[in-house]
Amino acid sequence: MELSDIKFDCIYFKGHIPCEPNKQNESVCDNCKDYIKIEKRILIIKLGAIGDVIRTTPLIVKYKKKYPNAHFTWLTLSPDVLPKDQIHVIYKYNHTAVFNILHQQFDIAINLDKEIEACALLSDVNADEKYGFIWKNNHIDIATNNAEHKLITGLFDSISIKNTKHYLDEIFEICHLDFNDEPYLLNFNSKIAEKWKAIFEEKAQKKVIVGLNTGCGKRWQTRLWPNNHWIAYINLLHKNNYFPVLLGGADEDANNQFIANETNTYYPGHFSLEEFISLTSNCDIIVTQVSMMMHIATALQKKLVLMNNIFNKNEYYLYNRGKIIEPETGCDCYYGITCLRDIPCMNDLKPASVFEITKQLT
Repeated sequence: MELSDIKFDCIYFKGHIPCEPNKQNESVCDNCKDYIKIEKRILIIKLGAIGDVIRTTPLIVKYKKKYPNAHFTWLTLSPDVLPKDQIHVIYKYNHTAVFNILHQQFDIAINLDKEIEACALLSDVNADEKYGFIWKNNHIDIATNNAEHKLITGLFDSISIKNTKHYLDEIFEICHLDFNDEPYLLNFNSKIAEKWKAIFEEKAQKKVIVGLNTGCGKRWQTRLWPNNHWIAYINLLHKNNYFPVLLGGADEDANNQFIANETNTYYPGHFSLEEFISLTSNCDIIVTQVSMMMHIATALQKKLVLMNNIFNKNEYYLYNRGKIIEPETGCDCYYGITCLRDIPCMNDLKPASVFEITKQLT
């Protein structure tokens, strides 16, 4: 075989190591039956946070429908949540990744982040079509007019609070696509999930398993539901024969241990993100404040009770599997990191109300 026989445009071509057909079948390019010509090379720039990365994955599903033989490259700060069987190249954001991307040619390049580094990269990348946010004249700008709405709502709270479009409609519109309930994608370890399935089956004894994500990250503490309400809600779950499970990461560990001791509730501990996702997959219903967990639950196609106060509820799309509940007294601190009230509005979201929503989803 000669160099001219190599199919550099094959979807399996890796550039410096043997491809999968060669490893599995000893196929070589001059007589390979597995050769698939790349239809489109698509780059997605979505750096973080983890939840935002997860809720951008429906674009992969849409583009796969439109271009079945597309080749996908994704640049992110959170590579662990992306499914490697659906995305051909996943770069963790660093100088090497940016260097590599700038020396490639793409048919379509998308940036959905508004940070300078992401916008500047879209401006510099070699691509025939660019969608989303770019850097121009020393400020953030739009690659096409379809990104105007999303840019403006992000700059002005008084406009954002009136927005009626959910995030998926917005990002599909930015890419000149129509959203048709394309699902989330997620890196999911079924072997770890089976381990937790066995544990939950033993402990829950066929009760409805309700996963309780008590934290909400360090930035937006105004979203936190107070411990006394979590405890009252958990007691209602126990009384009505549900099986509650406390969930969270290292930041929530001490608090979850406290709630577990106060309510005699199962708390398995905190784990790696991969194991956390597998554990969550064995819950029937997830109850959470707006957080990364809502996107994991949505990706796992779980029923979801979503507590919201400081954000525009229209932004969230739950695929008709969940319900959003907010304080009856409203919220005075839109996108606020400190509460303007003496008693935070999340205190007005009553445990009995959250329990009623939980029953409706059962």
